[in-house]
Amino acid sequence: MQIDLSGRVVVVTGAARGIGRLIAAAFTREGAHVVGLDLEAGALAELQEESLAELVLTCDITDPDQVRQAVAAVDEQFGRLDVLINNAGINAEGPLESFEPALWDQVFAVNVRGVLNTCQAVIPLMKRQRSGRIINAASFAAIIPSVEAAAYGASKAAVVQMTRVLASELGPWGITVNAYAPGMIPTAMNGFAALDEQAASTKLDQLSVRRWGEGEDVANLCLFLAGDLSGYITGALLDVSGGKFATQDPGAAWRSL
Repeated sequence: MQIDLSGRVVVVTGAARGIGRLIAAAFTREGAHVVGLDLEAGALAELQEESLAELVLTCDITDPDQVRQAVAAVDEQFGRLDVLINNAGINAEGPLESFEPALWDQVFAVNVRGVLNTCQAVIPLMKRQRSGRIINAASFAAIIPSVEAAAYGASKAAVVQMTRVLASELGPWGITVNAYAPGMIPTAMNGFAALDEQAASTKLDQLSVRRWGEGEDVANLCLFLAGDLSGYITGALLDVSGGKFATQDPGAAWRSL
């Protein structure tokens, strides 16, 4: 059996760069009608020029009016919306003792309120068609947070709980809601690619498969969650971290080779 997403209408937030771009590309390869949302109009234009998205819309997900307008445009063009992938997110670091309240609010505005805005906008369409998939980007930080990254960890933990509640609220309409928790995937946000050899080795010792994750690993999981094969999975947080801290010291198995 193959994952068949041909003809599905898929909205990806934060689609212009990074993992979002790879997710958009993966769904396009599978024959889906991909709609990319992002703040970066230039990068969105490139996404469309490279045929990685059929429709691109500049949208600030923290603004509910902009989100509703974007979803209305999707409905007008395609007449349906099958999959929402809430990929967009930001990070801000610093000790809680001196963390700026405005910065805390900004992280929650994007990572939590942004997810709420997009979910609220698409739910009426999905209820109308009595089907749909909502897939939310959480983080391994929602499982084990990092020092000086409380805002990010707390926001992603909020996404997990929102996902669980929505899964139950939307179950009667055939809509599933799941979240995924990426581990260590080098991106512009986390700086893993800039680590020196010793620091990188220490990080990799946390992983059972002992390699950096790739955006395609996340994209592949999203493809599965968006398809018919995952219809009985909802309210779940799926760990796509290479077995990060599956045991206290995953690197021990590698050092024994």
